Amino acid sequence: MKLYISRIVLGIFLLSAQFIVAQNLSKNQFKVKGNCEMCKERIESTAKKAGAKEARYSINSQTLTLETDSNVSTDDILKKIAEGGHDNEKFKSTDAAYEALPGCCHYERDVQASSAENHDHHSKKENEFYVKGNCESCKARIEKAAKDAGADSAEWNAEKQTVILDFDPSKTSADKILKKIADVGHDNEKYKSKDNTYKNLPSCCLYDREIPFGKANPKVHFEEGEKTEHSDHNDHNSSDENNEKHIEGVTVTGSKAATSLNKKEAGLVFNIDRKELLKAACCNLSESFETNATVDVSFSNAVTGTKQLKMLGLDQKYTSLTKELLPEIRGLASAYGLNFIPGRWIESIQLTKGGSTVTNGYESITGQINTEFLKNAEKPETSLNLFADFNGRAEANITSVSSIDKKWSQTFLLHGNGTFGNTDMNDDGFLDRPKGTQINAAYLLNYNDLEKSGFGSHFGINFIKDERTAGQVGFNKNTDQKEQSLYGGGIDISRFQVWNKTGYVFKGKPYQSLGWMNQYTFHQQDSFFGLRNYSGKQHTYYSNLIFESILGNTNHKYKAGASFMYDGYDETYLINNFKRNEIVPGIFAEYTLTGLKYTLVAGARADFHNLAGTQFTPRLNFKYDFTPQTILRLSAGRGFRTANVFAESQQYFASNRNIQILQNGGNIYGLKPEIAWNYGASLQQEFKIFGRKSTIVADFFRTDFQDQVLADLDRSPQQLTFYNLEGKSFANSFQTQWDFTPFKNFDVRLAYKYYDVQADYLDGRREIPFMAKHRGFVNLAYSTNKNNNGGFWSFDTTLNWVGKQRLPNTSSNPEEFQLPTYSESYAVLNAQISRNFNKKIRAYLGGENLTSYYQKNAIVDFKNPFGNYFDGGMVYAPIMKANLYVGLDVTF
Repeated sequence: MKLYISRIVLGIFLLSAQFIVAQNLSKNQFKVKGNCEMCKERIESTAKKAGAKEARYSINSQTLTLETDSNVSTDDILKKIAEGGHDNEKFKSTDAAYEALPGCCHYERDVQASSAENHDHHSKKENEFYVKGNCESCKARIEKAAKDAGADSAEWNAEKQTVILDFDPSKTSADKILKKIADVGHDNEKYKSKDNTYKNLPSCCLYDREIPFGKANPKVHFEEGEKTEHSDHNDHNSSDENNEKHIEGVTVTGSKAATSLNKKEAGLVFNIDRKELLKAACCNLSESFETNATVDVSFSNAVTGTKQLKMLGLDQKYTSLTKELLPEIRGLASAYGLNFIPGRWIESIQLTKGGSTVTNGYESITGQINTEFLKNAEKPETSLNLFADFNGRAEANITSVSSIDKKWSQTFLLHGNGTFGNTDMNDDGFLDRPKGTQINAAYLLNYNDLEKSGFGSHFGINFIKDERTAGQVGFNKNTDQKEQSLYGGGIDISRFQVWNKTGYVFKGKPYQSLGWMNQYTFHQQDSFFGLRNYSGKQHTYYSNLIFESILGNTNHKYKAGASFMYDGYDETYLINNFKRNEIVPGIFAEYTLTGLKYTLVAGARADFHNLAGTQFTPRLNFKYDFTPQTILRLSAGRGFRTANVFAESQQYFASNRNIQILQNGGNIYGLKPEIAWNYGASLQQEFKIFGRKSTIVADFFRTDFQDQVLADLDRSPQQLTFYNLEGKSFANSFQTQWDFTPFKNFDVRLAYKYYDVQADYLDGRREIPFMAKHRGFVNLAYSTNKNNNGGFWSFDTTLNWVGKQRLPNTSSNPEEFQLPTYSESYAVLNAQISRNFNKKIRAYLGGENLTSYYQKNAIVDFKNPFGNYFDGGMVYAPIMKANLYVGLDVTF
């Protein structure tokens, strides 16, 4: 507490000092065009190099705030920014500079800026000479050659493409130094390098020899973006408004487009921004993918109200779900964890299809979904969100982000929700969703001194209390189930987390860093489903240490590190108690090779699991750019996990199925761990249609299980049997997605998915139940132009078409309690209209399942919930008809 108070006092002192200094500064705000975090880094760095004391660019508002000395011209700064490719309110970039930007930086040039003047890249100083180069390796080589030729000091600037020399004329000369620089491969204004010397440079250093001296080098912008991240695609770096420099696992960067696929990343990684999340209700993480075609969201269980994600045709448990790159929704949180991350807390989501990086653990099989919380803002900002639907659900969110001083910032996050209405749209006497409340609070503290000391740190703490009541309308949770005839269920969850991520970037080596992540989680659930009870406690400690550097130059990067995971489980089902401790130390290494047209990321880890034995996990990602618009990606990798059969199957607890485990000598419930290989290929093609950029992505993934814990629902409608796979189990997934913009402000996303998911059960090979082979997806989004107050309208609609699904075998039930072999296909339509009155106030109205299609037999034998045939787990479609909602966002 004393330390915290002292930081506040220090912050007040520093802010006072800033105020005094600010008297000699002028502060101005200008409109500048940009698209993503690479744009932000480029604009801010250009402004500072052109003389700005401070430069802060907001991608959302498309504004650049400058602080300059009175003798520095803002026109000169804006001119430099235009030369770098970014139109602004005073100068327009040349077409060549704009086209030279990376594809993700191509903003819409509909707003005409004043014509830019043609001029040299900059005015040179004495002893400043043009020298061509691209990256940090070039800089080190040029400066070393200059010093070898007798210079006392040499400073090469990548953006200006110049070197400033300091030397004693009696000992050497500029000619001699520049000759030496040419000898090592770098053309300059006096000497040209030999062709063989130039060609032997690393690929990242192969500058364009045709660009005239004094003109911008387009490759510099791309390399600077890489330097800021100094990390490959697998870090799943999301973005924040301040675009803080990256330390492995500490701070993150990513695209600010609503949803984007970064062309430079070797893996198939989608960055989902807050703008995408605002297109739908998005009350929690399970509702964050309604406008995303990659993730399938199952519909709420008729009794427990749980939703599950599916990716590549497999259940959520095979996808690594992380928060701030730390393990999050796993273990006992598997069933309800998606409800514990409020949508308004989310800054961005990184979704990886296929094998993810080995640096983030061994559990990823079908991919990774990483969520980043709100952490930074250009200025102190507090937001209030109020939400209510027309069936008794309401929630409130308060988020507050503020700076303590130049280095410290903090975030307060508060969420509360309640479901109070007795919703029973199909008149079966059961609530369509549980009633109850949730309180969720988090505090984040961030330290950023990467520019000076190289240190950065992030601290977080989170507490959740969630209480739900389910079952028949009128059930009293406060009365014991045995003392009342109505069927009921209760789920009470308490959860506490504390975490820290600290990193260090080595001085003078922006490519070299050290990061250390730690997290402790306590999770407790007490629940009952009719006459059966389930409770559990989980203690988890996770630690991950990562070192990142290069081998010779930035074409060859590597990471190495060690991790530790401890899981302590204590579960009780009926009268049976299951305890186990999983202790997993691990080591890993990853190598990234970057060429002119390709990127290869190869990694492996070894984990020494006390119950599952030593596990070796290799993973590989490869990207090849046939052209800047045509990109091929290949991936392959192995993953393993231990199955939590009770926690992961709670949707079937609301039934009278007896649970049976067929043990085979394993150490987790008598079962062996799950092990699978995943292989993938994707082709990304960009082209222009209607005069605007369009993207088609087609991908195919196959998952082959070496071992798997099968949940067999077919042996008997009165039984749920768990056992290890004997034979084959596989999932084939094909998806094609087309994103295009027919006209300004109107975005279209079309997708088709095909799944073939089968397994060898004890009585033969069958399709996995509740998995449609065919799915279709349409998302339309339109917004009006902003008015002078920043107000505009937005219209969003999403149509999901789901083909028929195999249902579990119920043929031994009486005829009236039998389900068909396959469900019917159906479509679900969601839509939302929102109005931003200005930058501070937004209101929205939306509807879910506007087609009102619902599953009429969601609960088998609902009239006799204590009978042999009662089953509330056979859900394959919505169980609620159309549901309308309203919401309000206010920013202070």
